[in-house]
Amino acid sequence: MLFGHDKRVISKILIVEDEPLVAFDNEHFLTQAGYEVVDTVDSCAHAELVIRHATIDLVLADIKLTGKRSGIDVAQIAHDKGIAVLFVTAFCSDDAKHLAIGCLSKPYAQRDLLTSIEIADSILRGKKPGRLPRAFKLF
Repeated sequence: MLFGHDKRVISKILIVEDEPLVAFDNEHFLTQAGYEVVDTVDSCAHAELVIRHATIDLVLADIKLTGKRSGIDVAQIAHDKGIAVLFVTAFCSDDAKHLAIGCLSKPYAQRDLLTSIEIADSILRGKKPGRLPRAFKLF
């Protein structure tokens, strides 16, 4: 704890994104921001393997993925293991809001991604979230 700031509970992140450029940008940006990106995957099947075998604090999941299963399926798997989820997608779905903390709508600025993760971290620590980015919807 430094100068009254609580230690964050989110440090290990799984990125589930099938757009390579978005995935690469998010991985690079979050690593530079001090997060450990456990893996970056593009399918539900691969995400499921990582969720089952790695220590993860947060899953960032796009809803529309390549293949038959979606980011909602990823969120269900993570939710069942007690792992927090944020959707980062162009298609925010109220049908899955019981599985995630919130949804950041694409396209978004990297600072909005970082702020959304910080808000999720605050909620997980039982704190009141700060100001929400315009593109972020809290569930």
